[in-house]
Amino acid sequence: MADHLVVYTTTDSREAAEALARSAVEARAAACAQIDGPITSAYWWNGELHTDPEWRVTYKTPAARFADLEAVIKALHAYDVPEIVATDITHGSAAYLAWLDEETAPRQP
Repeated sequence: MADHLVVYTTTDSREAAEALARSAVEARAAACAQIDGPITSAYWWNGELHTDPEWRVTYKTPAARFADLEAVIKALHAYDVPEIVATDITHGSAAYLAWLDEETAPRQP
């Protein structure tokens, strides 16, 4: 397993995406979050095919912080089953990856 992750979720509005992004970064569960959209998603839900606009939030975080990030997303997300998908960062700038670690480290009061 890699030491760092890119984690994705989607939501139904820009405002919800901004709240998810801000909350994860404030909690230091992710060093940064980026929002893009609207995108169009086609998916099955409750036996029906849907096509809807969504906004994607992309987080970068150390793998050790994934459980905390997942908890933040689940606590704030409006969807019954939010998309939470993580992919390994197998290569990256050493300085950037160190920054991810630094910005998600526990803070002293």
